Amino acid sequence: METYTSIVHFMQSGGFFMYPIALVFAVGLAVAIERYVYLSKTAVSNQALWKKITPFIQAGKFAEAATVTSKSNAAIGSILTYGLDRSRTSTRRDDIEKAMEESLMEVMPRLESRTHYLATFANIATLLGLLGTIIGLIQAFTAVAEANPAEKADLLSASISVAMNTTAFGLIVAIPLLFVHTVLQSKTTRIIDSLEMVSVKFLNAVDERRRQQPAA
Repeated sequence: METYTSIVHFMQSGGFFMYPIALVFAVGLAVAIERYVYLSKTAVSNQALWKKITPFIQAGKFAEAATVTSKSNAAIGSILTYGLDRSRTSTRRDDIEKAMEESLMEVMPRLESRTHYLATFANIATLLGLLGTIIGLIQAFTAVAEANPAEKADLLSASISVAMNTTAFGLIVAIPLLFVHTVLQSKTTRIIDSLEMVSVKFLNAVDERRRQQPAA
């Protein structure tokens, strides 16, 4: 209860700009949660699908693999579907690779979507905190100029303390948002790297299978 009271007092003493900063934090938190859940689900579904179709690809059963990938909503499913479809009409590795790169270009915006907002929200929170502090200091010095000389020191000290609350709150919001932004970017990069690795593995499997066919 004491903690709650302290938070309420902190918010109230900071002035108007505490509330826009709180709104920025709420929106940023919502974006962070949505992105983390989406990226986590994407990573799990990609791994599950690759594990499922690997035996088909190794056995050269590309039609069966295409049936599985075409029914999947996983990002890797879209990329492999493009590659499998192109492998039916072309024997050139470059053609298959270009088809998979085209699909990867479609998938990447969905993976990277909205993550960059977190860095923007962090900057906005910091700037709102500074703006609130500056306006608070202006109001403080204006009030001190009209105050009793005996009270000026105490009044100025109290006013500056209140004005600095907005800068402190802005940094309290900005630092976690920047940290989460970095975490999500790293997670997105790992997923994209895994998609590229799977593409190479698939291309190598297709080449290996085609080399074995004449020998068979």
